Amino acid sequence: MKGTIFAGTFAGIVLKRNCQAADGPADVKVRLTGRLTEVNKTRYWRARHSALGNNIPLCIEVLGIPKLSKHQKQMKLLVVIVNYRVADLTIDCLRSIAAEINSVPDTRVAVCENGTGDDSAGRIQKAITDNDWTSWCELTAVSPNLGFTGGNNVILRPALQSADPPQYFLLLNADTIVRPNAFRALVDFMDAHPKVGIAGSAQEFPDGKTHRSAFRFPTPLSEFEGNLKLGLMSRVLANWVTAPPNPDQTCEIDWTSGASMIIRQEVLHDIGVLDEGYYTHYEDVDFCFNARKVGWPTWYVPASLIMHIAGQSTGITVKNPKRHPPYFFEARRRYFLKNHGPAYAAMADVGFIIGLALWRLRVALTGKEDSTAPFLLRDSIRHSVFVTGFKLRDVQNPALSPPVAS
Repeated sequence: MKGTIFAGTFAGIVLKRNCQAADGPADVKVRLTGRLTEVNKTRYWRARHSALGNNIPLCIEVLGIPKLSKHQKQMKLLVVIVNYRVADLTIDCLRSIAAEINSVPDTRVAVCENGTGDDSAGRIQKAITDNDWTSWCELTAVSPNLGFTGGNNVILRPALQSADPPQYFLLLNADTIVRPNAFRALVDFMDAHPKVGIAGSAQEFPDGKTHRSAFRFPTPLSEFEGNLKLGLMSRVLANWVTAPPNPDQTCEIDWTSGASMIIRQEVLHDIGVLDEGYYTHYEDVDFCFNARKVGWPTWYVPASLIMHIAGQSTGITVKNPKRHPPYFFEARRRYFLKNHGPAYAAMADVGFIIGLALWRLRVALTGKEDSTAPFLLRDSIRHSVFVTGFKLRDVQNPALSPPVAS
């Protein structure tokens, strides 16, 4: 198995790598057209590939990493978008950004095509070129899919290590549409509150209904309440509900969705980039949790609004409660073990399983419609710490791992 990757001419790291099967040699060449604090980036990819499996080659196609020349101002805002199987939505997102790109001077956009495996990279690049977005938007492609965390980090790492890293980074989902003033409102808020590390936008569904995006950290009680779905118990445990109604005013929250999350550069220097042990799911909770531990709070800024379709890359939506993939449960398990320890993780599993079991009993007795995902109770038990143990492990990347029998 062999593939060639190449780079465009935008200032930044330009890399060419011929990837062969892992048991064969790999020819790696690196050339720079701009200053970087660390020259050789290939060690990371080789180490990550080795850790994830030795039977699938990892290829990187860097079509451009936004970087300023020494004659330009520091980049104010770098918007990072990861595309996986939603090229048309990514292009729609970029079209909405085009109308807002000048609202924050010195803003650039970096898109990572994250191993979709079709012509997505070519289609996105064509849209960038045909619409004359090349002055502010660049594309990077990787293969295979590195998950939401790895796809974002492909952009974040070299940007952070450049001579003049952006002041702010905005993680923006590909299945979003940027409403007027969304960027400006976030940047103005961060400029006015230098002790805030992270801020999130308000979100709405395509029909205009509110999409909750101001969250509390999950706890054993919230796991119980969220699965039981009983109004009386939800009122009793109101202070532990993970996803309460969005506040009307700007305020501090526990965490916000990675669908539209602005991050101060200093936060990334303090705690690092996204934890790739997650692949996808719970990485935004984890990031905000660890930022708070070192003194960087997260705030909710309703003046910034995006439309978020949600679930388009994974296929898991409220209206389509398909069976959750193993990486969802593994990510949940990792979050509790990593940040709270074995006893707390066990209590969270107990709360989840008991709450869901009582809900299923209620459905069986009353005939109430069951909106939960298929096999959710069985899968939650199978992936609990009581079955899988208490050792902290990385979430398996399904692109690099053989499928597990259900």
